[in-house]
Amino acid sequence: MRPAALPPRQTILLSPSPDKASVGPNVLGRLRPETRDAVLAIGRRREYGAGEVLFHQGDPHDGIFLIESGLVKSFYVSEDGREITLGFWTEGHYVGAPQMFGGGEHAWTSIVIARTRCLWLPGEELRALSARHNDLALALIDALVHKSECYCAVLQLLATHSMRARLARLLSTLTARGDGSLVRLSHHELACMIGSTRQWVSLSMARLSEEGILARRACGGYEVLDREALDAVR
Repeated sequence: MRPAALPPRQTILLSPSPDKASVGPNVLGRLRPETRDAVLAIGRRREYGAGEVLFHQGDPHDGIFLIESGLVKSFYVSEDGREITLGFWTEGHYVGAPQMFGGGEHAWTSIVIARTRCLWLPGEELRALSARHNDLALALIDALVHKSECYCAVLQLLATHSMRARLARLLSTLTARGDGSLVRLSHHELACMIGSTRQWVSLSMARLSEEGILARRACGGYEVLDREALDAVR
């Protein structure tokens, strides 16, 4: 089951607050016209279909991908095969952190979920441009700060909240993105985002439904019936 369409420049990630770190930094939109033209001149536009990989965990890092449209998932796989999803990224976000200018290896994998168009920016050329254009350097710093806030939010919840509270926070965040119904992530994807198992998520979703907090929809998604009760889960 794929995530439903998201508003431009919004993302899905585990977060203590539904409104935290949801809007992408829109690097290109902050640049002076001449700087933007210089960035576009070094960039390579690439299009990917669902299931294609932008880069694998452990691949050499040689640049970043600015997402112009579509949906990209970033995830990490441990040595024993356990997977954790870091986030789903949309228009305005970039993937390829933490290195901005290449070097080293990618720390995780980024895969296309829905047809996506990206602007790939080679690290060395991006570094050289940043040295000449301070508006680009500041935009990239702000983008990196934004990405760090996203991952700090994930780390804080994973380290300090119970599994049930993590699931509740994620469900609350997902419902805040739309009209009150969940973005249609599978139980497996929900489990990967909170560091759990699909079986545990399935049991917990059923329990939340029995408690009158959630209701299953015919389309396969869920509707939150009692937002206060969901937010009160600890």
